[in-house]
Amino acid sequence: MLKIGSSVPRCPMVNLYRTLIKVAGSYAPQLQRSLGLSLLASIIQGCTLALLFPLLDALASFQEQLPGRLLVLMAGGTVLEALLRWRELDFGWRTSIEVTHELRIRLGEQLRQMPQEDLNRYQSGDLNLILSSDVADLVLWMGSIVSLILQAIVVPSTLVLVTLWVDWRLAIALLITLPGAIPFYRQLRRHAATEMPQMAQADAIATSRLIEYVQGLPVLRAHQQVGQQSDRLQAALQHQRQIQIDSQDRTTRPTLLLAGMVQASLCLILSLGISLVWLQDLKISTLMAIIVIVVCCSDPLTYLAGLTTLFDLMESALERVEHLMAICPLPVAPKPKIITDYTITFDHVYFRYRGQENWILNDVSLELPERSFTALVGPSGSGKTTIARLISRYADPQSGTLAMGGVNLQTLSPAILMPHLAAVFQDVYLFNDTIYNNIRMAKPVASDADVIAAAKIANCHGLIQRFPQGYHTRVGEVGGALSGGERQRISIARAILKDAPIILLDEPTSALDAESEVLVQHAIDRLVADKTVVVIAHRLSTIVGADQILVVQAGKIIERGTHSELLNQKGAYSQMWWSQQPQ
Repeated sequence: MLKIGSSVPRCPMVNLYRTLIKVAGSYAPQLQRSLGLSLLASIIQGCTLALLFPLLDALASFQEQLPGRLLVLMAGGTVLEALLRWRELDFGWRTSIEVTHELRIRLGEQLRQMPQEDLNRYQSGDLNLILSSDVADLVLWMGSIVSLILQAIVVPSTLVLVTLWVDWRLAIALLITLPGAIPFYRQLRRHAATEMPQMAQADAIATSRLIEYVQGLPVLRAHQQVGQQSDRLQAALQHQRQIQIDSQDRTTRPTLLLAGMVQASLCLILSLGISLVWLQDLKISTLMAIIVIVVCCSDPLTYLAGLTTLFDLMESALERVEHLMAICPLPVAPKPKIITDYTITFDHVYFRYRGQENWILNDVSLELPERSFTALVGPSGSGKTTIARLISRYADPQSGTLAMGGVNLQTLSPAILMPHLAAVFQDVYLFNDTIYNNIRMAKPVASDADVIAAAKIANCHGLIQRFPQGYHTRVGEVGGALSGGERQRISIARAILKDAPIILLDEPTSALDAESEVLVQHAIDRLVADKTVVVIAHRLSTIVGADQILVVQAGKIIERGTHSELLNQKGAYSQMWWSQQPQ
């Protein structure tokens, strides 16, 4: 698993190795074996090129047997290097696919376990960037980038050592001139360190705007806002383009200077070699070997200069992945108690959302008896939705206790808690799948008969049968192929199939036409039978029969009782009731 809460150090080569090992996960041993093969292949490549010194010297002195032996050694070294490279690339060809799959599974597991409050802070573009682009950036090059780096460093280093043995002056010149490129490299790193986060943020914003625009086109067309929202999308895309141009401008010059410095250093080495030959202080065969070696070294070193931006791209991607992985899941007890009673209690609960100063719930105490019908009413922003969210452990309160049947909710994992809950909200989310699968997802082991029975209870079997493909009709993205009432009844069928003992409702009939409202209300009546029900009510006429009504205002329960009791109190509930009655 990625190290939680770690920061990315700025020592590029060591950090790159640590990055790849963390990303590789359970495939780290295969990656290390691949890197070992790359190191060995690079050493053999350097030693094979070093044989040019004795080979050219033997040819210049017209030796008969030595050149043949050296050619055999060089051929053997080349073949051995090729075999090692082939084995090394096996990681890039095969294992990188498995690493990509495993990393996305680990990220998906983290999304499943992290608090919903933290998850909601991410826009769709942010998550898309992390799960697709960032994973691809981390894994795409991991099978070959270190090989390229090792080849660009180990081969020249091996040749420098051999050159030191052949002619120390040329070796010293190599060691003096090549480090001159370091200042340009550092400048490039400084630019990349600031540019990469800005580019990532611009990419995420542009992606979110694009998704928002495409999904909202029907609404935008209905309100003749397509052009205005298009301007908003165009502004995000233009900002993304400008960030990319600015980043390219700032990083191209140091990259070119770095590559030019490498080329200039190698030209100086050649000039020194030619001067020594001119002074008859160096063999012409040695100079020829140096020329070949310089040509062999220049390409990988120049290529290495261009990889600096890629290093920072991978580091920036890792930082975003680690930030997501660093979010701690909600704490749970090692051995939580078993829930046998579905009475829900709030005991002096204080809660506010992260980053806010004001309490959303301020010293809230309440009891929702098992198999009772409780309605939450009050103005927008009063805390009604937050109460329902805390029951599903959207987040934990800063103070106070929530319990279900006497079991503290903070000891229960989502895997234990959620089977006891079913929710139906105004904004129904259906997956781009068949109606059958959207209902059955509530209970994957359900039979066809179970799914059909749930649909009949929810008053949607008839409408499903009217579709040409029946239960195998695809609902489109977010259920866009269905009407609001049809989506609501399918979501109720899903909740009925789940058969959870606690039902959370955010008055799902408030946005429906009269005919759909009647059908959905009948389906809800069947859903909530013999359940512990909590409904967020907007139209008070739908909760007249509630066992208790809680009036929430400014994060406090200011009134509680039945409909008739609250009317007799002539307080806030009474005012809301009479304000909704026809004049």
